[in-house]
Amino acid sequence: MTSGMRILTAALLLNFGTAALAQSSPLAAPSTVSANETVPQLQYQTTVTVSAGALSVPTVSTVRPALGGQRFSFELPGFGPVNVYADTRGVGRPLLLTHSVNAAASAYEMKPVWDAYAGTRPVYALEWPGFGSSARPDLPYTRDLMTRALLLLVARIGTDVDVVSMSLGSEFAARAALQDARIRTLALLSPSGFGTPRGNTQQANADDGGQRLYGTLNTFGTPLYAILRTRPVIELFLNPSFRGPVNVGLIEYAVDTSRQPGAKYAPLYFISGQLFTPDAYTDLYSKLSIPVVVMSDQDAFVNFARLPEFATLPGKSAVRIADTDGLPHWEKMLDVKVTLDAFWRANP
Repeated sequence: MTSGMRILTAALLLNFGTAALAQSSPLAAPSTVSANETVPQLQYQTTVTVSAGALSVPTVSTVRPALGGQRFSFELPGFGPVNVYADTRGVGRPLLLTHSVNAAASAYEMKPVWDAYAGTRPVYALEWPGFGSSARPDLPYTRDLMTRALLLLVARIGTDVDVVSMSLGSEFAARAALQDARIRTLALLSPSGFGTPRGNTQQANADDGGQRLYGTLNTFGTPLYAILRTRPVIELFLNPSFRGPVNVGLIEYAVDTSRQPGAKYAPLYFISGQLFTPDAYTDLYSKLSIPVVVMSDQDAFVNFARLPEFATLPGKSAVRIADTDGLPHWEKMLDVKVTLDAFWRANP
């Protein structure tokens, strides 16, 4: 194995643990597909008209829908279509969900939260540029790009929102909340940025912005990504995030979304560290003036060394969701819901 291949493999092993998550009921296991085999693609198109009329644009995608709501797209200037799921039933302040960032991320990661609240209050789920049913062009993927996508969605919803984010998506949500007062509260699930940077990706960001590592990864990205997106390897990468067996549906959707055209581009920027904020605690989280709750326990890929300090700040709290490994809403959704409901009651 060349040095470049070792770098990519190590980086994916380090960061894939919070990869795309699954529906609650298992799916049938697929037939074996080789790394070089072309997977037949179907097109799915859905249209939704919501209160903000500018959002009623159909999404056309080759990946099956991740959530029970309908999906639509809005145009992000300089990038292309960004996908959103919407269920506008219910009353109250809209809830906006954002998933993590990894080699196979999508809104499917937020399915337990979506299912718990859809129908009781308006719920939206953003898919970050380069992931899920959003466009995946060969363009630079940056922290600013991700933040602009979230800010534009908030603007188009046009009212105050509560945001629930997970993992690296929490950093983008915090950055957006510092810029738009319509983000009234943040609830963060096993967020990155509360510990000491470690591993190839975040260390790369600290020295040269990840440019050198990105160049190496881009050279070897296509053949290695073809191998790493296979079902057995995806299951291996997901295993550290669960106490028990990895959910079968989780694996299936991760395989589906990682095989979409252009799927490698955004993950390469993630793996090279360019999407991380080198000191997210100082630059983002500690500056938030809105109410924030962090839910976590153990996580094989991030640490929470500065979380006790954060919890002493006004309006901030940390809740341990015991016996979970980085995906508290998948392993203990009832506990997460109790925490969320109490948090929102205290911050109407």
